[in-house]
Amino acid sequence: MERRGSQTVFSPSTTGGRFRDRANWLSLGLFSVAALGVLQFYDSPHGLLVPPFADEPILSLPLAAPAPDAFGTSGEVKIRFALPGERVEYPLEVSGDPSTLSYQWVRLADSAAASASRPLSGAEVVAPDAAGFYQLALLRGEDRRIVSGMTLTVLVPFSRKLGTSLNGYEIGEYVAERFGARKTERPAGFVEIEEDELNLPITKHLRMADFVAHDGQEGWPRYAAVNPRLLDKLELVMAQIALWRGGPDSQVQVALDVHSGFRTPVYNRSVKRSARDSRHQYGDAADVTIDANGDGRFTLVDSKLVVLAVEAVERSHPELVGGLGLYTSRRFQTPYVHIDARGRRARWRG
Repeated sequence: MERRGSQTVFSPSTTGGRFRDRANWLSLGLFSVAALGVLQFYDSPHGLLVPPFADEPILSLPLAAPAPDAFGTSGEVKIRFALPGERVEYPLEVSGDPSTLSYQWVRLADSAAASASRPLSGAEVVAPDAAGFYQLALLRGEDRRIVSGMTLTVLVPFSRKLGTSLNGYEIGEYVAERFGARKTERPAGFVEIEEDELNLPITKHLRMADFVAHDGQEGWPRYAAVNPRLLDKLELVMAQIALWRGGPDSQVQVALDVHSGFRTPVYNRSVKRSARDSRHQYGDAADVTIDANGDGRFTLVDSKLVVLAVEAVERSHPELVGGLGLYTSRRFQTPYVHIDARGRRARWRG
């Protein structure tokens, strides 16, 4: 914790906390970031608790927002992940004295309290016990203020998968689950997604629907692995393209279409020419088309520009190195690019 004038900042650099990762794809620490712009605060209908018979809500709580380094290297990642009950870093800027504040989690859908209150004592907070999407709420006495701008996603642990399915949703078998397998990698958990949560923004350009497998299964909820390293990488690629098109202060809008995000292992086996142990199964790969030249179409020229943007991002951010595949075959409706954040360089054409 540090003081900046009248503002108190809870951040990893001042508390020495570390995001405790249980799998490689969750080990990000806190995202470092360029400025996201002015963060907006709101009080939903449930955003302030009002004492009985009071005519006006009490506004004694200080303003608060996620700290600038909460949004990733790109500054555009609006979601973070934790396992149930896990301690997670949530850097927060509070205008005023936070010593009498506590916090609780509220459900994103209806702002209903979803956890008991705990003292706010630093950058680390404890995630709720149930899977779902949450926002942080600050408390002082009967007052409550919801901190907007960042969504915490509590995962369903991988251990909850029974055989090849999770709560009736068919996932299949990972290589690491096979008898005698040398590979141990598997997702730490899965995002649980209801149908009305598909439009939830997870970055500036991506929403939850982009990572739901196109496997034809019916019923809800659905489940997906999502790696925040990939989210950051995709946004940096988009920023690089916008920079080329419009300069450092560009407000150019770049169109992005995600052909394929997460794939379950069982679905991946049905995709022609897919890698046996595709990175899509781990949530750190996406097949995308990007209108890089701004002509309103997705063409080979665009895909080649995307390749250059990925190379530029990896040079600047070697921690996000990964796979890059350029697909130009006539059997595809449009050329597209595979981008992943596997942690080692790989290149191919298809």
